[in-house]
Amino acid sequence: MIKKDFGIYKLQKGQFWILLYAFLITGCTTNNLTTAQDIAKKGQLTEKVVVTPEFSFLTWQRINAPSQPLTIYIEGDGLAWISRYQPSSDPTPKNPVALRLAALDPGSNVVYIARPCQYIGVGSNPTCQVPYWTSKRFSADVINAMSEAIDKIKQSAFATQIQLVGYSGGGAVAALLAEQRKDILSLRTVAGYLDIEYVNQLHHVSPMPDSLNPINKANKLALIPQIHFSGAHDTLIPPEVAQRFTQQTGGSCARAVLVPGMTHQGPWETQWLHLLKQKPECGKGGK
Repeated sequence: MIKKDFGIYKLQKGQFWILLYAFLITGCTTNNLTTAQDIAKKGQLTEKVVVTPEFSFLTWQRINAPSQPLTIYIEGDGLAWISRYQPSSDPTPKNPVALRLAALDPGSNVVYIARPCQYIGVGSNPTCQVPYWTSKRFSADVINAMSEAIDKIKQSAFATQIQLVGYSGGGAVAALLAEQRKDILSLRTVAGYLDIEYVNQLHHVSPMPDSLNPINKANKLALIPQIHFSGAHDTLIPPEVAQRFTQQTGGSCARAVLVPGMTHQGPWETQWLHLLKQKPECGKGGK
């Protein structure tokens, strides 16, 4: 309750900081959206909201060759946590790495998909709750909703096949989507969160029983051409994660590629045009 004293509103203990935090978060969301819009504009990507029964997804798209394959970029976890123990109230990324990569992609049909509740908050996305960007961010509900969004994008672009690219947690989503869909031409991940249990144990954080673990599905991806890029200086998701995943596929279609000089954040955009020249294909084997 707000009390009034001598014409000045005084807040009870703690309320000032709650309101200040809410104000700052609103401002940060606006700034983060403006940053993303500027990146998308440079890449000639057009903003479109894709609505599914579970979530509304913000996307940026450049479709210049309808009916041809789509390259779909999936964002990382964004600002899921503000500290080791406190989740964020808004997972919108400060640095949308996957969007930066999508904007650089010279392909004819490029689509970027933000993760649930990024950019589009509770006001326009009533389903949004903290677990969907923390413990349940790789749950079957989330993967199915993103798959529905992809179906809608495919339909509007008259496309039949897609190439998936995922950054960090978006790499986990991309791998899980690839396992359940039948229209995947290739899979690329960048600093991909491909073994949730292993990484969480490595950093001594809580397990995520409500989420799917991509490495448990890896053997079902044996015939999908794929490349998993890891930064040589990435301490958050170290290179052995991609190596473990490619080995688990059990086939010759998956490669783990170590990129010198890169941390988890990269900056991956400085290398992306070069890395895109490496084509996922079967027969090369994991390295």
